[in-house]
Amino acid sequence: MAEQFGDRVLLNVGCGGTDVCTGILQGSPLQTVRAGEISGPCLGVAAYAYDGEGKRVVGELGELVITEPMPSMPVGFWGDADGSRYRAAYFEEYPGVWRHGDWVRFAPEGHCIVAGRSDATLNRGGVRLGTAEFYAVVEDLPEVDDSLVVHIEDPEGGNGELLLFVAGPVELDDALRTKIARTLRSALSPRHVPDVIERVPAVPRNRTGKKLEVPVKRILLGAAPEAVASTDVLADPRSLDTFVAYAATRGGTVEPGSAS
Repeated sequence: MAEQFGDRVLLNVGCGGTDVCTGILQGSPLQTVRAGEISGPCLGVAAYAYDGEGKRVVGELGELVITEPMPSMPVGFWGDADGSRYRAAYFEEYPGVWRHGDWVRFAPEGHCIVAGRSDATLNRGGVRLGTAEFYAVVEDLPEVDDSLVVHIEDPEGGNGELLLFVAGPVELDDALRTKIARTLRSALSPRHVPDVIERVPAVPRNRTGKKLEVPVKRILLGAAPEAVASTDVLADPRSLDTFVAYAATRGGTVEPGSAS
């Protein structure tokens, strides 16, 4: 687009949410454009990064939070008479502060990088890995059109199991698996190398285009697909079938209506 329009338009990359009906982080004509980064919070949005203790952090990965009310924020859920579901969804982690569910890193100058959903966090041996980092590297390969990564935790506190699913124009063989692993190791770190790499026909997404990392993880842990995602929200209603079949090969039992 830059080649087509030059400096006549603002190339905007942002982060927002349907739940707040607006953007949270966006491009800005008043700030420097940096490759792969977002300019900063939208006008009037008190967006920051918090650590696990609820303290603001700069220069390191933290939870994306909003510390002041916005006119477009929901005040409750239908059928949630006592407000418990609403509070659990947004305010349980930091009382009085909206937790949006994304990892973000703010620079001292205010520009930032969103590193993926915090509720889909990959935590290998106590080190948090952002899913967006994986996708930026893997999907830059010509053999990969789309990808999805999930992490199955080790109850004993070990590294757990990191699974990468890829969709693309070519068959996934050992040579391609080696290439993907080598690329992730070189571009990111040895911790980013998956334990398992599998090919899938398509990566499941909802109707707004978001990858369904958490539903896939729950299916791999034994949940039934109808318990983790309604077909009404899926861009492709059959996109979870491959993961249900794969979960069965791993020895998990999927019972209708079960939940993890």
